[in-house]
Amino acid sequence: MTPAIPSSSTPTSRPARCQADSSSSPGGRTRSRRRRTAVGGRGPLGRYEDRHGRPREIVQRHGAFGAVLVIDRDAATLGDRRLVAHLAPEEPSGNAALMCRDYLRAPLEVRGSCRKVMARDFTELPYVAIEARDEPGDGSRGGDAAIDRHGNSYRLEFLEGEMSIPVLRWRRHEGDGSGDGPAVVSLREVAAALEDYSPVCEITERAIARHRADESVSTVKLGAEIERVRLSPIVLNRLLRAAVLAAVEQQGLSMSAIAMRCGRTKRDRAGTESGETSWLARRIGVLPEGGHSAPTPWVHSDVLALIARRGLGISPREVEIQ
Repeated sequence: MTPAIPSSSTPTSRPARCQADSSSSPGGRTRSRRRRTAVGGRGPLGRYEDRHGRPREIVQRHGAFGAVLVIDRDAATLGDRRLVAHLAPEEPSGNAALMCRDYLRAPLEVRGSCRKVMARDFTELPYVAIEARDEPGDGSRGGDAAIDRHGNSYRLEFLEGEMSIPVLRWRRHEGDGSGDGPAVVSLREVAAALEDYSPVCEITERAIARHRADESVSTVKLGAEIERVRLSPIVLNRLLRAAVLAAVEQQGLSMSAIAMRCGRTKRDRAGTESGETSWLARRIGVLPEGGHSAPTPWVHSDVLALIARRGLGISPREVEIQ
């Protein structure tokens, strides 16, 4: 879903989204060890009653390799577990509490709408792995591939086209073997699953260049998809989310203060003004949009520029994924 675009924001420049992103955090291993010892033994991060008056609680639990899961569950039965957030090992230790706080500020109809916790959430990391090969697959053998956080793999494969020549397209192979077989997906869908442009764009550009003069293969659809990704004003929000959470954790800014700086305010019955934190949480991919079960990985470039410049006081280029 495309977020609303504030009329007062200034458009950010279009990023060149096919260059490697060097956003890894040095020292993440040390921080993950610190947090691993801090998570165990803690009580609930927060409590509330659902719309039926049943008590629920927010807890944090160990994930794979120092990751942390923030979970909403029934306080009496400890069942009906919902995944509020899956935090990577390199994220600050206070992010679980921040996720809980913003989750509890959301309307009741939003709480409890997250997807159910699955067993694999405790064994996988909340980011992707890349595996590159030299040639596209033929539909039966592996080609250039990228693997998302759920273990699904994405490969360029030769598929039967409407004409007599094969078409080069991306296909998703479910990591758990479920579904009716590999599904054809767009380049944009792959970028969303990876929350990165560089693997999918690099693999796609390499394949298009390899077959540019080859009349026995069609790359027209693939070329149109990468052009749309390059020109689209809707961009990935992963680095923006990390910058907002870092500002809250390290600079003492609140989500409410950042939202107010962006001109997104609300008043309670007493007339007290505060920032619209749910708006910010949705834009940065922390809370899902209305009617959706998972947060969106996308944000409009105008909104990204607004939050970066006014909310955080930084250049939008610092939070653009290239």
